[in-house]
Amino acid sequence: MTARFLLVTIRPELDAARDEYDSMLAATGLPASALSQHLLAADPLGNALDAVAGVIVGGSPFSVTDAAKTSAQRRAEADLRTIAAASVDDGLPVLFTCYGIGVVAEAYGGSVGREFGEPTSAVPVTLTADGVADPLLGSLPPAFDALVAHKEAVNTLPTGAVLLASSPACPVQAFRLGDSLHAVQFHPEVTAADLAARARIYQHHGYFDAHELHIVQARLAATSVSVPRLLLKAFVERYA
Repeated sequence: MTARFLLVTIRPELDAARDEYDSMLAATGLPASALSQHLLAADPLGNALDAVAGVIVGGSPFSVTDAAKTSAQRRAEADLRTIAAASVDDGLPVLFTCYGIGVVAEAYGGSVGREFGEPTSAVPVTLTADGVADPLLGSLPPAFDALVAHKEAVNTLPTGAVLLASSPACPVQAFRLGDSLHAVQFHPEVTAADLAARARIYQHHGYFDAHELHIVQARLAATSVSVPRLLLKAFVERYA
């Protein structure tokens, strides 16, 4: 029997949620029968973690530093903390991406702010010595380009976390907490074309000036990024 993985999607926009699933499916190489999706913005986590080999947490238009949070966002963050605890306390393999890295950091004593946000673009990421030695991040080259789009980032690591990667404008691009929880700021699942399509959906969400959508999409069209997808393939191969 093929191991079953779970994608937790925190995007209220159904078109973005669908696109995220398609990107994750392509990047992991899993058949659709082996990657289920839970739409956390609409439905509580419940027993979604039961009988899964590992969990991938997608991004979100939510921000940890939002001044006013909806009830759906507060519930989603509580459920993400539950997922993190299942990894730290019980060993469930979990890979958090983008928004989730901030939720985990804050939950375990770190801090999140808006000093190290990065525009919708490709950025150079460099692994630390611990990143090179990490069983998951170490599957990537020591330096590579990754696609990002975030208004906030981790300022200080959570207690006990190991820094795995940085970029010039964002000191915390990845960390490990315990043995089974990995969190990355960048989006490992998307191609440049995927992110260009996502930029249209989030044109008015503050990631860039709305009237500059065509500039952002042109910048992405001139970019070719493929290495971060190997992280997702390594994740499912390691924990299948």
